[in-house]
Amino acid sequence: MQRNLAHRVKVIPLKKQPRLGAGLDCAFSRDGTIIVACAVVLKVPDFELIETTTALRKVTFPYIPGLLSFREAPACIAAVQKLSSAPDVFIIDGQGVAHPRRLGLAAHLGLFFDKPTVGCAKSRLTGEFAEPPIEKGAYSVLKDNNEVIGAVLRTRTNVKPVFVSVGNKCLLNDAIQIVLACTTRYRLPEPARLAHQLVSRAKLKA
Repeated sequence: MQRNLAHRVKVIPLKKQPRLGAGLDCAFSRDGTIIVACAVVLKVPDFELIETTTALRKVTFPYIPGLLSFREAPACIAAVQKLSSAPDVFIIDGQGVAHPRRLGLAAHLGLFFDKPTVGCAKSRLTGEFAEPPIEKGAYSVLKDNNEVIGAVLRTRTNVKPVFVSVGNKCLLNDAIQIVLACTTRYRLPEPARLAHQLVSRAKLKA
């Protein structure tokens, strides 16, 4: 299913500069039976908070590496369905096409949302790369069997990079520029960082 869906991902130029950016993250309850997803919508580039939503779902799919989107997507979709605004771009804590079958969580959700979607992960799932220069904005390409699947991007000088890849309806360079435009003094872009904070608090109550 992932291989078939991966062919539907559109790697195309971004049509317009995003004005509303949404961050999306999820986490599990202490007992592991509930998944919590949070969405945060900010104005770009001043990062004014527009809205936040939270959704809880029972875990119905086992933990299988490479198939996390089947486990996490239902709660993520439920959180986005609660939004009253219409984000121009989604930044998701997870992989886009930087996945063994080119369909990580960000790419899978990108097909559901049919919007420009960027995967911005804190760690590598697959592929090889050279360490990028230490300055903010520097990056190296992430390759899998000589195919460029993402970028290893430095969002802060001398801080560990993030792994950026196309989720849907953008080019890799668009994804890089979106992440940099949404990054302040922290490693993660603001929409994703705030979504992570929100879900970290919400999971304690689940």
